[in-house]
Amino acid sequence: MNWFIDCITKNYANFNGRARRKEYWMFALFNFILTVIAAIINKMIGSPLAITTILALVLLLPSLAVTVRRLHDTSKSGWWVLLQLIPYIGIIIIFVFCVLDSSPGRNQYGENPKGL
Repeated sequence: MNWFIDCITKNYANFNGRARRKEYWMFALFNFILTVIAAIINKMIGSPLAITTILALVLLLPSLAVTVRRLHDTSKSGWWVLLQLIPYIGIIIIFVFCVLDSSPGRNQYGENPKGL
């Protein structure tokens, strides 16, 4: 849970540096869990998308930031995140990039967060 809290507090709009796979995927997991809970609350109150839309807007910037930092960790520019705008193919490519291991040592975006 600390990974998620750090992403939405300390690194809310931090597009600099690198993010480990663990940080990225823990953020994605808690984002998914919160979205499911928001959808359940929407059903309970009878509102189609009110809570889910608010949650998506609140988490949009930290989600982009952690994705850009994850791309930096694989030695890719943060601009690659724009591939997500391409239906299906772009999302698959970003998924593959986010699964890749960190580039070893220091790269142009900073030190390896693993400390290796």
